[in-house]
Amino acid sequence: VVDMVDADALILHLNPLQEVLQAEGDLNWRGLLAKIEAVCRRLEKPVIAKEVGWGISEQAARWLIEAGISAIDVAGAGGTSWSQVEMHRAPNERLRRLAAAFGDWGIPTAESLVVARRTRDALQQPHVCLFASGGIRTGQEIAKCVALGADLVGLASPFLKRAVESVDAVSEEMELLSAELRIAMFCSGAGDVTQLRQAGVLMKVTR
Repeated sequence: VVDMVDADALILHLNPLQEVLQAEGDLNWRGLLAKIEAVCRRLEKPVIAKEVGWGISEQAARWLIEAGISAIDVAGAGGTSWSQVEMHRAPNERLRRLAAAFGDWGIPTAESLVVARRTRDALQQPHVCLFASGGIRTGQEIAKCVALGADLVGLASPFLKRAVESVDAVSEEMELLSAELRIAMFCSGAGDVTQLRQAGVLMKVTR
């Protein structure tokens, strides 16, 4: 499939909670880590592990990095809750109640990003990229994610809301987010991303 579409990378979505709350969900996760390791070893393109809204734990980050993952998208709690999506599409009361019970499940994006960075540093694997997503909506939040160690930051909600207006509205939103990020860096005295990551420039970082 990667060759067919000439993909730059392969992203593996890790969504066990979403699957277990679906009537048609796939619950066979046996041996998953070994399978991920095999894919990383055999595929010439980068393999990215992505959560879908509940964050990556410290142990999970360690397992994934040791398996050979090229990047981790922590996709922490704070954005779209797919357990709540499943609650609304559940075909019966049992699944609705189970999904509702996990409405506040997950590791917040900032916390997950910090533990993923700490784990990457402890394993001495600086080449592993860290993506921050999950509830990111402003340029200041982008700056904070970068300060916490994110190499890339993903957003959806701000663009989706403007997309119902027009393509120009989406472009305007991108420009505003970029401007807000630049202002946050300017007011923090950070001339570039590397300076923004220095402890004490934007926030205190516990190492």
